Amino acid sequence: MAGRFITLEGGEGVGKTTNKAFIEQWLAGHDIPYLATREPGGTPYAEKIRTLLLDHQTEAVDGMAELLLIFAARAQHLARVIRPALEQGVWVLCDRFTDATYAYQGGGRGLDMGQIAHLETLVQGSLRPDLTLILDIEPTLGMARANQRGELDRFEVEQMSFFERVRNTYLELARLTPARYQVIDASQSLGQVQQHIAAALEPLLP
Repeated sequence: MAGRFITLEGGEGVGKTTNKAFIEQWLAGHDIPYLATREPGGTPYAEKIRTLLLDHQTEAVDGMAELLLIFAARAQHLARVIRPALEQGVWVLCDRFTDATYAYQGGGRGLDMGQIAHLETLVQGSLRPDLTLILDIEPTLGMARANQRGELDRFEVEQMSFFERVRNTYLELARLTPARYQVIDASQSLGQVQQHIAAALEPLLP
């Protein structure tokens, strides 16, 4: 039996790191073999691309160049980590996946959604997550949290309008395909957020 593929999404400051750790504890508590990973990154080669994408650059980065780098890292990640794990029956928990590309490069940058969809099919074939958890928060609150973490990366210094578009795209994706997505209000207490996450995970159990 193939493993389950769970992705964790959301804008800046939504608490993905904390809640990813909670999901790992939940999986371990149910004796489910799992692999936790992230995008962009997940392999040594893809992590080098991550650094290139997130570090501040001395030249303006073309949106299409950024998009192609993201899918290059994703192709490597899928080939070396995600597909082999799923084929072995291991569950995969990924911090961001292609929905982030639609949200950040499509919504945020304004790149063509059709081109992103074409690259998604080219790189992933028919593979899609079994469940995508979107941690949702008002961007001004999320960025206030992100600013408390320390130095901001190349994406985190964008204008607030960028993060509004990112959020709206995530919510639209969930509206269009409600069976795969669970939108969770990340402005709630941590206990409430994690209660909702656990409830979303339960139906995946065999």
